[in-house]
Amino acid sequence: MFGCVVGATSDAGGHNARVNSQERNAMRTLVIWSTVLILATAGNAMAAEPKPETEEQKTLYALGLTINRSLSPFDLSPAELALVEAGLADGSLHRTPAVDLETYGPKIKQLQETRAAAVAAAEKKTSQAFIDKAARETGAMKTASGLVMIPVTPGTGASPKATDTVTVNYEGRFTDGTVFDSSVQHGGPATVPLNGVIKCWTEALQLAKVGGKSRLVCPADLAYGDQGWPPLIKPGATLVFEVELLGISNPSAQTASQSEQAGFWYYCNDAKAYYPYVRECLSGWQQVVPQAPSGQSGGARG
Repeated sequence: MFGCVVGATSDAGGHNARVNSQERNAMRTLVIWSTVLILATAGNAMAAEPKPETEEQKTLYALGLTINRSLSPFDLSPAELALVEAGLADGSLHRTPAVDLETYGPKIKQLQETRAAAVAAAEKKTSQAFIDKAARETGAMKTASGLVMIPVTPGTGASPKATDTVTVNYEGRFTDGTVFDSSVQHGGPATVPLNGVIKCWTEALQLAKVGGKSRLVCPADLAYGDQGWPPLIKPGATLVFEVELLGISNPSAQTASQSEQAGFWYYCNDAKAYYPYVRECLSGWQQVVPQAPSGQSGGARG
């Protein structure tokens, strides 16, 4: 899975779509100020309940929905959102703030982490029954790491090593059955390095054979951990994948560069950004062969 599985680890770092630190900082700044704009106008919007009618109004409304996703890690209640709005209003109208920003501003990250931990704990508790049920299915195998692997179609070919690159068809679902990603959405089979994907895939695909299809139940510790990947994946989320292993290529036996073997990045020309930094692209995604930074070798980040 390019956006969610490739380059992902339990700390959610090293996604397939990479930008340099300046671009990431610029993106964070845009999100912060856009969030301020949306929340600052939220009170008036709720009071007037405007209906988007023109194309521009609909686009602005869509901007509000998109930016709102950046608040998901805080899991705000209506009363808490009102406090956020009050702070924005006081700042925008140059009123005397109720609290000292220099004192409480640094606590924002701590609050986010505390909220994410609470969500993760609840999600893990809820998911455990799902994992236990999957482990009891006919033919299911549960490994020491907690991975549950259920064969769908047996394979007859070779099994890859952790250093190999594989080609797969896949579909990812949440435990409620909602599809959140698939190779079909990206135009066909995905080619990924096994040392550059989430732990669940690295372990499971080494147990698979070419031609086989399996269902993988991946506990959070083998996927995105307690921090998740907001807004798409909740903290502590268990993920379910159906993966068909189509082929194996050994990087040392290929003439192509490692960056070519690692597959593609997905770029949206509309937003001038890579997936997953934008998730929808009206003009369609462009496949871009990743290039290594000057002075470094190519390859996926593990």
